[in-house]
Amino acid sequence: MTVDQIRHLAAPDMAAVNIVIQQKLSSDVVLINQLSQYILGGGGKRFRPMVLMLSAQALAFPSLEAPAWSAQMAAVVELIHTATLLHDDVVDESTLRRGRDTANARFGNAASVLTGDFLYSRAFEMMVEVDEPRIMGILAQATNRIAEGEVLQLMNMGDPDVDEARYLDVIVRKTATLFEAATRLAAVLTKQPPEMEEAMAAYGLHLGIAFQLIDDVLDYDGDEKETGKHVGDDLAEGKPTLPLIIAMQEGSADTVALIRRAITEQSNAEIAAVCAAIEQTGALAYTARLADLEAQRAKSAIQHLPDSPYKNALISLADAAVQRNS
Repeated sequence: MTVDQIRHLAAPDMAAVNIVIQQKLSSDVVLINQLSQYILGGGGKRFRPMVLMLSAQALAFPSLEAPAWSAQMAAVVELIHTATLLHDDVVDESTLRRGRDTANARFGNAASVLTGDFLYSRAFEMMVEVDEPRIMGILAQATNRIAEGEVLQLMNMGDPDVDEARYLDVIVRKTATLFEAATRLAAVLTKQPPEMEEAMAAYGLHLGIAFQLIDDVLDYDGDEKETGKHVGDDLAEGKPTLPLIIAMQEGSADTVALIRRAITEQSNAEIAAVCAAIEQTGALAYTARLADLEAQRAKSAIQHLPDSPYKNALISLADAAVQRNS
């Protein structure tokens, strides 16, 4: 399946998710409405809620109706993700996301942080409405792990001695955890046995790792018009992502000195030289291969799902996660 075909398949369910989001974001505080609509209307792919809806449909197939509460839970996942973006951009002092001003650049840091808090709290209100302790437990744990990942990433900033294990720990917590929660929720909503729940959780985990690995490749090898962010933004923030880590492992003494200096100084002033070093050492290819391995693990996790268009979509999504250019 192509990405367009996947989106067409998911369109009815995603329309339901979007309705829930619009309804639940209503507030009598004007600035909250303005800022929430600004970031949610910013061209995001809604990848995580779509994964939840496709997973729920794959598990419920051949039923033609989405499982109860799945649209609400998909909306919760999107609100949590959006809240993390608001907070991330403030912490990272980012000014560009998806090709336009970040919310903090447009509305200020204080408004962005507080609106992120509103999205978190509204998401937890929505969880309570479902009245299912397992669901609340899954999302509470996921939110906690995401916060841990953010703090670990903050601790790693400007540290050129971060190794691959520390890097992977951050992206598992910060990115893959919400994918894992989304696919586990689909299993809970459709009342799957433990082995199928774990299989779906594994799919989400490996998909999320692959997704973030490619994000980190695109930071050095992406087209700014496609990615909506500047090449080298991670370097300017002092983030020692895997392409940099591998380039230092494989590069010459001059390469190591160049990248260590850039990370420590949190500067992309020498971005052209850094990009050249990453390419020459095979660091981008290494990272892309690891992403492909994670995508293969995701697909393997759901091999026992009954055949359906939704299972095919999940398999194709894993491929799309590593083949994308934005």
